[in-house]
Amino acid sequence: MITLKNVTLRRGVKVLLDGATVTLNPGEKVGLVGRNGAGKSSLFALFNGTLHEDAGEYSIPAQWRMGQVAQDMPETEQSATDFVVEGDTALLAAQQEVTAAEATEDYDRMAHAYMALHDAGSHDAPARAQALILGLGFKTTELTNPVNSFSGGWRMRLQLARALMCPSDLLLLDEPTNHLDLDALVWLETWLKKYEGTMIVISHDREFLDAVTDVTLHIDAAKLVRYGGNYSKFEDMRAEQMELQQNAFAKQQDKIAHLQKFIARFKAKASKAKQAQSRVKALDRMEKIAPLLADADFTFEFKEPANLPNPMLSMQGVSFGYPAPEDAPDGTPPTVIVNNVSRSVLAGQRIGILGANGQGKSTLVKTVARALQPIGGEMTEGKGLNIGYFAQQELDVLRPADTPLEHMIRLVKELTAAGKIAGQATREQDLRSFLGTFNFGGDMVKQAVGSMSGGEKARLVLCMIVWQRPNLLLLDEPTNHLDLATREALSMALNEFEGTVMLVSHDRALLRAVCDEFWMVSRGGVAPFDGDLDDYQRYLLDEAKRQREAIKEASSASAKAERKAQAQAAAPVKAKPAARGTLKRQLEDVETRMATLQGEGGAIEGHLCAAPPPSDFAELGMRLKLINDELQGLEEQWLTLSSQLEGAAA
Repeated sequence: MITLKNVTLRRGVKVLLDGATVTLNPGEKVGLVGRNGAGKSSLFALFNGTLHEDAGEYSIPAQWRMGQVAQDMPETEQSATDFVVEGDTALLAAQQEVTAAEATEDYDRMAHAYMALHDAGSHDAPARAQALILGLGFKTTELTNPVNSFSGGWRMRLQLARALMCPSDLLLLDEPTNHLDLDALVWLETWLKKYEGTMIVISHDREFLDAVTDVTLHIDAAKLVRYGGNYSKFEDMRAEQMELQQNAFAKQQDKIAHLQKFIARFKAKASKAKQAQSRVKALDRMEKIAPLLADADFTFEFKEPANLPNPMLSMQGVSFGYPAPEDAPDGTPPTVIVNNVSRSVLAGQRIGILGANGQGKSTLVKTVARALQPIGGEMTEGKGLNIGYFAQQELDVLRPADTPLEHMIRLVKELTAAGKIAGQATREQDLRSFLGTFNFGGDMVKQAVGSMSGGEKARLVLCMIVWQRPNLLLLDEPTNHLDLATREALSMALNEFEGTVMLVSHDRALLRAVCDEFWMVSRGGVAPFDGDLDDYQRYLLDEAKRQREAIKEASSASAKAERKAQAQAAAPVKAKPAARGTLKRQLEDVETRMATLQGEGGAIEGHLCAAPPPSDFAELGMRLKLINDELQGLEEQWLTLSSQLEGAAA
């Protein structure tokens, strides 16, 4: 188990933990929560050994293997599969021992090394790695792509896959859902629920915490408090504790006031001096209950749009995708991802956009936001349409050297030049005041954006969007860097927004709170999804289950036929003129079996091309290999039987 006894932890002069005591038992799934800057990442550093306690005792079993997501961006030309396979440290050590043993020509050592390599799972390591990679949203065609060919977010997904590949007794996950879409998030939850070790996770996604944790550790005011239960239960218990603390504080303040009144009244009276002195001592001995100091709430609101065109947007036969690259040969066609969409976006709609990674959700939103041109069809905007667009990469387009105030001043100039200022106050003091409503006060308005946290940058982007008074909000994963308080503020602001919202997010709490209808982007089209998020999650799980069961049935039937064929192949063939009929039947059986296997192999190849769920990918690949191996043996058997049959006929 992990134990902390009266631990003090500092970062510089700041005390993050003061006398923290807690025990975590083997196999527990722990959510670590607290406001930004409370010390969550520093506590992780204590767990992984990069920080040490300044006082008190900290212990963790020495034999525990640890898995965690590396925070550095990988730079390598290795394939995605090889990169993730190397996350299996036990396998890597076994491979290194085999290499060393072979160099010594010590056959006894080599035998043990080969056995250890087999025990480490070398035979199915690529399949295990690819199941993780596909589960996190990659395509089958990307399994052999170099790591450096992926964008930063996708490389961080590979780092997550590498951490999951590592055999571990303790798994540390710091915001593992930031770069995932909803489908990959559902897959990750399923994987983590089956994880048998101890897990500690930092996350601002309440539904994710509820799904994968059974213990909550809360860091607050340099104290570490353990709660039995997931995040929702923690919130309930903490609210109850806060109410009790506030009541106890109020009662104690009444008692203190009563004692002080008695002391002030009678301390000068000789007859009451002794009693007054005893009240003074009682006050000194009293253990003071701290007043309740709740974290300051952050709230904001979207201004009322200047106008609300209806429909906001009309699409007739629109195709979404990307134009051919500039360096492509003449005549290269554009890449179409979503085709022939005919839909309208109306004033006041709240649309959640669902779909697996790569199906075209972001492409759809980018095109509506005018960041991409439609490949075909007709897209008609309502008069006065004013779009507020939060892109996944929006944080990257902020200028690191500029301050929040400089960003706002530049925005005013750009909109003024475009004639899009809708009566907003534009003086510098007005902009400062507006920034203050998003917690950019004092010196922060002159702080370089590059030195800010991801959450602060996201708040600045929201601030700039709100100032523009949009009537259509296009939000593509807006919560990736937001803490729970800011997510709650965004949810409240969106619910009060009078315009239209189109939202892509893996934050199910936000989707549930904001959206009242869903569009599904899949198989090259867009259609309404008839159901809620629970229905969508069940759809994902049921689809995966259905495919697993189909594969099991096919594998069972194939295994039975395979045993029969193997028995036939093993039986000695006695080619005699009198056995010509037997040879002919055997040849027909082999041909029938070959046709069956070829059909099954073709079906499996079709499944693989359709990017099946990652839990089935390894099974399909292994089954296809068995089929090909058996076909090779059957072809040799067919040649032998054909030759014998010709001899018998002669």
